[in-house]
Amino acid sequence: MSVRVISVLENILQANDQIAAENRARLDAAGVYAINLMSSPGAGKTALIEQTLRALAPQVRIGMINGDTTAASLDAERGAQAGAMAVHVNTGGNCHLEAHMVRQALAALDLSALDLLIVENVGNLVCPSGWDLGVHARVVMASVTEGDDKPYKYPAMYRVADALVLNKIDLLPYLPFNLDYYLQGVRLLKPDVQIFQVSCRTGEGIGAWADWLRAHIRSGQNA
Repeated sequence: MSVRVISVLENILQANDQIAAENRARLDAAGVYAINLMSSPGAGKTALIEQTLRALAPQVRIGMINGDTTAASLDAERGAQAGAMAVHVNTGGNCHLEAHMVRQALAALDLSALDLLIVENVGNLVCPSGWDLGVHARVVMASVTEGDDKPYKYPAMYRVADALVLNKIDLLPYLPFNLDYYLQGVRLLKPDVQIFQVSCRTGEGIGAWADWLRAHIRSGQNA
């Protein structure tokens, strides 16, 4: 008697990738550059979005999709108050956004009024790395308060990063965070990753991050 094996996860990922391709085509047609911002909880994703808006708006028109496991839309409201066209997505307890969720959020946005779309994923260093949302670049955000071992503990997340934003560098003098050790781990996993050391509290390093976004928005090219 034979046993039939059904690859459920593989089928789910194939369906997700198809929708992601449709999302990317829709963004390309509208001329919108999109990033998937991923981090653990508390790294400062929403603060980075606020700083990005201060640095780029109103010359760059920015939209935000905020994914969270609950109905609370506090982060989306912060983005809207800072000037973003914001949509909140309740994942219903899911630990990451998926392409079909982003598709629904795109339908609620006027893409013709945007130049940049920031997708703020659910705070998680495991699940989001494996799901294509249809964006142009994946940005991993970390903070020095999390410890310098994160690239070694969560290699899958760091391998997919097109850019890395290391936040809270103003706290480096007060924490046992070995920056060289951390960056060595990052480079071993993704040698060509763009790295930005920032403080969302003081604004340090935000200019270089904003310049990187401007360059990609102007060129319309993927990271």
